[in-house]
Amino acid sequence: MPIIDTWKLVVLERYAKFDGRAGRPEYWWFALANFLAWMVLSILAVAAMAFADVLGILMFLVLGAYWVGLIVPTIAVAIRRLHDSNKSGWLLLIALIPFGSIVVLVFMLLASDTGANQFGEAAEPLA
Repeated sequence: MPIIDTWKLVVLERYAKFDGRAGRPEYWWFALANFLAWMVLSILAVAAMAFADVLGILMFLVLGAYWVGLIVPTIAVAIRRLHDSNKSGWLLLIALIPFGSIVVLVFMLLASDTGANQFGEAAEPLA
């Protein structure tokens, strides 16, 4: 599935869906799309700041709005990814302690459970 389609799926169709499961492709394509969008917006904001302070500030506001708008779907897809490896979504809170984000990263890299688990049926493969 192309990166843009995955981003639209997570943001538009599953915006605040915290139940169910998300496979590795759904999670990592979404993460890559956000990283690339963040980098492009950051470069544009820095470049705009070189031309005019007001334009640069506007671009940083756009960057901030993008970040705020993606808080919920980012948390939702991370929780669904944890569910896919039969882990509680509450484990995402480990990222708040020192070096906890490394543990969460390992959880996100784990293979999916085959078949149903306590969080539902296996995640559908992305088309």
